[in-house]
Amino acid sequence: QVQLIESGGGLVQAGDSLRLSCAASGRTFSSSAMGWFRQAPGKGREFVASISATGDATYYATSVKGRFTISRDNAKNTMYLQMNSLKLEDTAVYSCAARNYPTPTMTLPSFPYWGQGTQVTVSS
Repeated sequence: QVQLIESGGGLVQAGDSLRLSCAASGRTFSSSAMGWFRQAPGKGREFVASISATGDATYYATSVKGRFTISRDNAKNTMYLQMNSLKLEDTAVYSCAARNYPTPTMTLPSFPYWGQGTQVTVSS
């Protein structure tokens, strides 16, 4: 069983920065690709970013590319999402997810393990 716990969400103003963390336990973190997804009110869950097991490959959604950075520390079993220049439309519940494979992907069904999510609210 994999457990993923997100932290770091909160209320910020547009233009601010925030860093999310995802702590993992229960399996070999260093062999699993990871990802961040988000769900805004009234919308479906969407891909944000993903990272390979070794951290050398990353994918980003077009809407966050250049503003968000995904990273991981396998020694700490933790993944991060650094979010800069936050916009009102970034408001959502952000969830981390894990794969059973080392390669990253953007497809939601490829991630069988999910955290509960952390709320990020960007105000004007």
